[in-house]
Amino acid sequence: MKVLAVIPARLGATRLPRKPLRPLGGAPLVVRVLERVRSLGFADAVVVATEAEEVAAVVRAAGGEAVITSDQHLSGTDRVAEVATLPAYVGYEIVVNVQGDEPFMRGDAMAGAIAMVRDGGFDLGTAAGRRGPEILADPNCVKVVRAEDGRALYFSRAAIPHLRDAEDRALRDTLVFQHMGIYAARRDALMRWVAFPPHPLELVEKLEQLRALAGGLAMGVAIVEAPSWGEVNTEEDLMRANTHWAALAAGAAV
Repeated sequence: MKVLAVIPARLGATRLPRKPLRPLGGAPLVVRVLERVRSLGFADAVVVATEAEEVAAVVRAAGGEAVITSDQHLSGTDRVAEVATLPAYVGYEIVVNVQGDEPFMRGDAMAGAIAMVRDGGFDLGTAAGRRGPEILADPNCVKVVRAEDGRALYFSRAAIPHLRDAEDRALRDTLVFQHMGIYAARRDALMRWVAFPPHPLELVEKLEQLRALAGGLAMGVAIVEAPSWGEVNTEEDLMRANTHWAALAAGAAV
């Protein structure tokens, strides 16, 4: 099954203005994400989807493919689906959405998300990393709980699972997983996902994957032992990302 990776990169971000073009290690963030996805080698083609010619230009200057999409999309998944319908990309059976602010995406996370679709029989696949209870109070860390077969039950910015009785703390702590910014989808499932109207849960939590779950699509969650470094959403995140990048370039253990 041929795999298409699409990186949605919206210039009009609010928390970090002009996010795709902000520098990480001397190159635009979107270029660093593109380089990372290419280096992992799991996709037969990689393309950046953006509403801005300015973003497309820096991608093309770096030797990448870029597609200009509508500026009316409510989510990155909607933008990815538009690309997947173009004649150049209709031959790809699995479409992977790698968020444009994940420059340090783990290879096992991408491989796991794809495997959930290709081998696990799920409509959709994603990944999560084991974390400690310190993330539970952080709304910027999206948590996920899943069934025994790996199917996602719910995603939330809130503390899930909730600890009611203190004596169950050790058990609860084994169930804390941080969602990672990647989705794999069978082509037909992706088109079903974006055909659903925005769901109240999606609108309240600002989590696009809740539209898929509410619509009845089965999403498998691959578990890796640690999450990726994380998303770049704020000025502070960008500063930390540049520090991390410099440490990697210097060969430091990080």
